[in-house]
Amino acid sequence: MKTALALALVALALASIATAPAEAIPPRPLDLRVVGDAPWHADNAFSLSWTEPPPEDPPLVATRYRVRDPLGAVLREGRLGWTGDGLGPLLVPKIPGAYGAEVWFEDATGGQGPAASTELRFDDTRPGAIAPGAVPQWIGRTALPLHIRLDHPSGPQPLSGIRGYAAAVDQRPEGSPCSTADRCSEAETTLRGGIDNDELTIADLPEGLSYLHVVAVSGAGMKSAASGQTILHVDKTDPVTRLEGAPLGWTDKTAQLSASADDAGSGMAPSGGGLPPFTAIQVDAAAPSVALGGRVTASVIAEGAHRISYYARDAAGNVDDGAAGNGLPNRPSRTTWVRIDRTAPQVAFLNSQDPHDPDLIRARIADPLSGPDLGQGRIGVRPARSGDPFELLPQAPPGDGELRARWDSDRHPPGEYEFEARGYDEAGNLTTTTLRANGTPMVLSNPLKATTTLHAAFLPRGLSRTVPYGRRVLLRGHLITGLGSGLEGRSLRIVERFAAAARPAIRVSSLETGPGGSFSIRTASGPSRTIELYFAGTPTLARSAGPGLRLDVRSRVRLRASAGSARVGGRPLVFRGRVGAAPGTIPSEGIPVQLQFRLGHLPWSAFRTVQTDRGGHFHYAYRFTDDDSRGARFQFRAYVPDQENWPYEPAGSRPVLVRGR
Repeated sequence: MKTALALALVALALASIATAPAEAIPPRPLDLRVVGDAPWHADNAFSLSWTEPPPEDPPLVATRYRVRDPLGAVLREGRLGWTGDGLGPLLVPKIPGAYGAEVWFEDATGGQGPAASTELRFDDTRPGAIAPGAVPQWIGRTALPLHIRLDHPSGPQPLSGIRGYAAAVDQRPEGSPCSTADRCSEAETTLRGGIDNDELTIADLPEGLSYLHVVAVSGAGMKSAASGQTILHVDKTDPVTRLEGAPLGWTDKTAQLSASADDAGSGMAPSGGGLPPFTAIQVDAAAPSVALGGRVTASVIAEGAHRISYYARDAAGNVDDGAAGNGLPNRPSRTTWVRIDRTAPQVAFLNSQDPHDPDLIRARIADPLSGPDLGQGRIGVRPARSGDPFELLPQAPPGDGELRARWDSDRHPPGEYEFEARGYDEAGNLTTTTLRANGTPMVLSNPLKATTTLHAAFLPRGLSRTVPYGRRVLLRGHLITGLGSGLEGRSLRIVERFAAAARPAIRVSSLETGPGGSFSIRTASGPSRTIELYFAGTPTLARSAGPGLRLDVRSRVRLRASAGSARVGGRPLVFRGRVGAAPGTIPSEGIPVQLQFRLGHLPWSAFRTVQTDRGGHFHYAYRFTDDDSRGARFQFRAYVPDQENWPYEPAGSRPVLVRGR
């Protein structure tokens, strides 16, 4: 009975418990985390954050936390009299490790909710030193981008592991890849793939001397205590290559070529490491001649036009061919041409003369390789079978493949003449010939042209005339061939050579023959002169000259007296006069004029010589003093005698009559 009652009481108690309302507890902090993105921290002070809970009933009044060591033992507990979304700093011992942190809430009734936990990973260990792997002694343009393997850090690794590596290139030997003394930021970490992500790629480098600095970076951001360093010698400039020995044009000799290269950076001297520097010459598509260092030679022997390529590679691997790659270039850009022709040209005179221009001597030059050099060849002439040296003829403008010269056959007496042609090609090869293209000797019989005769004379007195000053004289003549045929429409040249002191000293004019080859012309006034007429000839007509003509011109003198009579012992009689001459003939000091007189038909006697002015004027006052002069009738005249530098013949004025009284 008692047992049953007890069981009933227990059942009643259990039922009451089951039907009573549950007591509320504070919520767990949501999204508890360590402030900061890195999983490991290099500082032992941590801050925590979480999502702030919504209002509760009963309200939350405190935040509790606990810090445990890596083995789980409690290091510190604390209570904050408020709630929020974070706390800190929480300090852990300066011993690297993964510490624990727990956070929970307390409400107004003193109830405590469940805890949320996270890890506080602390590691201030610095990785061991690292060094860059081997780099070329010289870094050239073709070595970029540059790939460098980094050594792994020495010694035990930090607890946080190796995040990666930081690298920087500058011109300072004391430089560093990170701005902070003991750590590197995420942005400063060049390689972030862990310890095995150790290949550094440098896209470009400035020319000259640079320094590469590298450190290892731990998972907490701590860097190696000392930077690894290597020196980078950079030369991206191609060497300068020059070629000597290449002729400017065609040559008949072997071309001895020499290429030399200079480089102001890495140089052209072999250093024993990397790609050896070389200089090369390539002829056409043949294998190039290559020599280590800065000089190489090559010979070009075969006839023809050869494309020459020359180039060099410096100690940094730069090749001056405008192409990438470290090997021998396939298409070098430095090129020139060498042209060799050792075969002499073919030279021969044409088989016949041009009937319209027989004095034109023509020789054809043919050369299939370098071509004829028409400016260098010459043609000579000599009497046939004389053995004399050939006289070089004046060159005429060359024709298409023809060497041309002009022979002045008019200057040579009749007879046979042989010719020699010396023809060159552009390479300087010479061929000498005295044959026509058909193999016959190049011999011509002179005269080649039709002869001409030029007749001329004064009318009506033949080859010479004497006339007073100012008179024009008719000159006639004709031009005929050796067969007597008149040559109409031909130009004649007239050369007048004046006597001494005349200006101008010579006058040249021309005229054209009329029907039957005749011509006529009146001479212009002026001083005494000789007159020559010339026919210059044509390609088919020989030149000729007319007979020498002489035209003597007497001086023109005028005289007058101031009166027709003069008293003995009275006033003087004044004579005035003028000498006429072509402009510029009378010198500035004038010319002497004799004043003469006579009685009846007695000879003239000079009583005074006066000097004209430059215009030819003169005057003289004469007084009768002799009583015998009374009643006498005198003749007076002015006379210009023959004298040096006076281009006229002697002449006197018309007499002037004067009676003495």
